[in-house]
This record gives sequence, structure tokens and C-alpha cells, in this order.
Amino acid sequence: MASPRTITIVALSVALGLFFVFMGTIKLTPRLSRDAYNEMKRAYKSYVRALPMLKKIGVSSILLRKSIGALEVACGIVMTLVPGRPKDVANFLLLLLVLAVLFFHQLVGDPLKRYAHALVFGILLTCRLLIARQPEEQPPEKRILSVNGDEQPLIHEAAPEKGKIKVS
Repeated sequence: MASPRTITIVALSVALGLFFVFMGTIKLTPRLSRDAYNEMKRAYKSYVRALPMLKKIGVSSILLRKSIGALEVACGIVMTLVPGRPKDVANFLLLLLVLAVLFFHQLVGDPLKRYAHALVFGILLTCRLLIARQPEEQPPEKRILSVNGDEQPLIHEAAPEKGKIKVS
């Protein structure tokens, strides 16, 4: 049976991956929701207007929106389907992306209700990454000391913990 840690990581990976595939697809095409797509177009135009530096280096609102959307789709697919270390890399990239989006929302002065989902998913990405990076708990091994052919547990393991009474 899988450990609770493994189940948590898999559930978060799949849920977050599917969410970012969905959100990235909305940024790339109007096929899922024309209204949401048009809202994304409007929002990214305001982000580029708020950061004239992007315009100077040749980043248009279309390029910014499509780049972020493609990165979300790619990382979402990795989070959902690819096992191992690439999930952690995708998780980290998505976390950086969420931080950038939060910065954009703050820059244009959006109200909290416009970016609350980004806060929630940023927290979920952080939790998933922290859980995934924790070492797996290993059951403690019994170390045995052999003295004159008799096996005895090591002294620090044989003694009861301080404040506890050993009951036989």
C-alpha cells in the first residue's frame, strides 16, 4: 500500500498539472472559453503597458501571453504524467511563474478577487514541492552488538527514554 506522503504528492501533482494545462490552454486558444480567452488578452495588454521595459526589449502582450500559456501547458503535462525529478523542476518553474503573475497583478492594481486563485495555487505548489523534497521516513534499524556470542541491543537503544518507565 502506498504511503500517505506518496498519495498526497500524486494527488497534488495531478490536480495542479490539470489546472495548469487548463489555464495555459485558455491563454493559447479561445476553443475552451472565448470569454476567458478575451479576458486573458486584455489582462496581458495591461501587464505590458505597466512594464514599458517589456515593450523596449520586444516582448508584446501576445508573446508574453503565449509564452506563459505554453510554459503552463508543458509544465502541467509534466506534473500530471512524468514521474520523478522532472515533476519537481516543473513544480519549481510553475511556482516562479505564479510569482511573476502575482507581481503583474500587483503592478496593475488588480483587486484580490482577480488573483486569489494564483495565491491559492502558489501555496499548493509550495506545499507539493516541500512534501516531495522531504526525505522518505525509514523505519529505524535494530543494531545488535555481539558480545561473547550473545546478541544484545546497543546501550542507547536498550535504555528507556528519559521520563518514560519501561514496562515488561
